Amino acid sequence: MATVTLNNIDKIYPNGFQAIHGLDLEIADTEFLVLVGPSGCGKSTALRMIAGLEEISGGTMMIGDNVVNDVEPKDRDIAMVFQNYALYPHMSVRDNIGFALKLAKVPKAEIADRVEEAARILELTEQLEKKPGQLSGGQRQRVAMGRAIVRQPSAFLMDEPLSNLDAKLRVQMRAEIARLQRDLGVTTVYVTHDQVEAMTMGDRVAVLKDGYLQQVDSPQNLYDRPDNVFVAAFIGSPSMNLHEAALSGTSLTLGSHTIELHADVFEKRPGLKAHDGKHVIIGFRPEDLEDSSLAPDEKKGATFPATVTLTEALGSEIIVHFELDAPKVDAGDPDAVDDLTENTAVGRFDPRSRVMLGDTIEIAVNTINLHFFDAESRSAIW
Repeated sequence: MATVTLNNIDKIYPNGFQAIHGLDLEIADTEFLVLVGPSGCGKSTALRMIAGLEEISGGTMMIGDNVVNDVEPKDRDIAMVFQNYALYPHMSVRDNIGFALKLAKVPKAEIADRVEEAARILELTEQLEKKPGQLSGGQRQRVAMGRAIVRQPSAFLMDEPLSNLDAKLRVQMRAEIARLQRDLGVTTVYVTHDQVEAMTMGDRVAVLKDGYLQQVDSPQNLYDRPDNVFVAAFIGSPSMNLHEAALSGTSLTLGSHTIELHADVFEKRPGLKAHDGKHVIIGFRPEDLEDSSLAPDEKKGATFPATVTLTEALGSEIIVHFELDAPKVDAGDPDAVDDLTENTAVGRFDPRSRVMLGDTIEIAVNTINLHFFDAESRSAIW
């Protein structure tokens, strides 16, 4: 096993486009690190540079104690799992899993032992003599994993390996991959555009945007303490509501509404004092809003009226969209489909709520959990 270190890594293509800007990351031995971000953010480029499939334009790449900037991919002691699995259709599962070992001239008996062990771990023993075309998508994904496992590498690199699977199978396979990584204890770098996947799998998550590292932290810290507006909006589903607001003493003006802030808000974020009388960006998670008639005590500190524009009943909760006349803030996610011209917000309500389309209701907001960002820098205020 090994650490993987990216020290001030740049990637500039011949046409002058810079895909990665000064990326600093250290992936610890046995750690599962997820690179996440919208399309074109540079996450796959970073992974391919670790693998040696893309040239490094600047900085230092290390695997363990070795600088690998100019080391060939085959000599980096890594195993990569691709989005399309890259299996040989004419070979059996057994031969696909053991192919890299055969190229490395590993003795036949050892190849057989390693393949059998990988198949046992991945529950593929009964599929070993089949061809990839006879397997389900989940089984093909396991074969690709098996091919990586048998090499016993220092690190696994995975480039959106679940994107070709249906939703139910993705949930199952991400749990299996996370379990497998823990059991094997192999340093793993995993690329995905799916923030739910990132949050549920990674020991740490690195969020990228336009080739810049925005924040790297544990999934829960990313959710609770985002460094900026982009991370706040990107992490969480439904996304955080972000609106223009103004602070005045202990009050927050949000469109036509005035919300009194709990004293703990200012204890939690002493930096807010410097923003008194100024415009800020306010963020609130959907779960910190509730139908006031059902709100627990901690959410009853502040309420405002709103008209319901859409409800989505999910059984365990109701997603409620409502009008809010405070201008929305563009978080800068190119993949987002939010309509900034519609002044709406989203709450995650108790399923006992009986709100319906067109109702004007009182919404309770847990002000202690509000997020505040500087209107110019868009950085979090703490």
